[in-house]
This record gives sequence, C-alpha cells and structure tokens, in this order.
Amino acid sequence: MRFEIPEQKQLVHTLTLPIRWGDMDVMGHVNNTIYFRYMEIIRLEWLRETGVPANPAGLGPVIVNAFCNFQIELKYPGEVLARLYTTDVGRTSFDTYTLLSRTDDPDTIYASGGSRVVWVDFPRRKSAPLPDRLRELLTQHADSN
Repeated sequence: MRFEIPEQKQLVHTLTLPIRWGDMDVMGHVNNTIYFRYMEIIRLEWLRETGVPANPAGLGPVIVNAFCNFQIELKYPGEVLARLYTTDVGRTSFDTYTLLSRTDDPDTIYASGGSRVVWVDFPRRKSAPLPDRLRELLTQHADSN
C-alpha cells in the first residue's frame, strides 16, 4: 500500500542529516527504521526551533500514526536532505509530511512519509489544545499559500 502526500502542504523546515555507516543494514542500504528516525529528528528540531519543544513533564507531541514510502534506497556515504511540511491543523493535532532526498541529488525523492501529531498533556494523559505559538506558526504557513 502506498500513501499519498497531499499537494496542499506548507514547507516549514529543512535539515541536512549525515548518512552514518551504522545506519545501514546487512543489505547494504539504510535500514527502514532509520527513515523514521530521520523524520523524527526533523520534526523535533523544527519544534525546538519554533520555541515549542517537547516537554515530557508537561505538554508535547505524540505521534498517533506514521508511514513511509520507500522509493530508492539510501546508501552510505552521503547526506540526506529532509524537507518537513505541515497541513490539516486542528484544535489538538496537525499532520506532517517529510520528503527525503540526497543533498547530491535533491530533486529525486528517495522516501516520503508522514505522521499525525497530537498535542498531549503528558501528566493527565489527554490531548490538549495546540499551544498558541505553534498554532500561529502552523496557520501562518497555511495563510501564506
């Protein structure tokens, strides 16, 4: 099954990540679990840079579903160009999509993935409204399209 990336999305962050030797598996390419790690890194880095980092003792993001479409295997050595997009902002949630390319081949999509992010009050174990600062950033990007 292939999941489609929506055309209506807003680019919110880009990040370059090294492909490490240890990211590869016995098949000689980056292990499929590492693609999810790349998506996690860019998501958390973006939240930190927006001033709304995850706080396990208070409020923060929880991924309620995630997917990855593997198009072309990534191999060491090299660098991954990760591009993070957001869409579908709700009261307590939003969607993210990530396109993964190589810095030496930025126009080729090696993998694409996404996740539904729900903002959670960790001590209460319940969803919580998105922080005003985060909502402002998410809707600002949506309004600029």
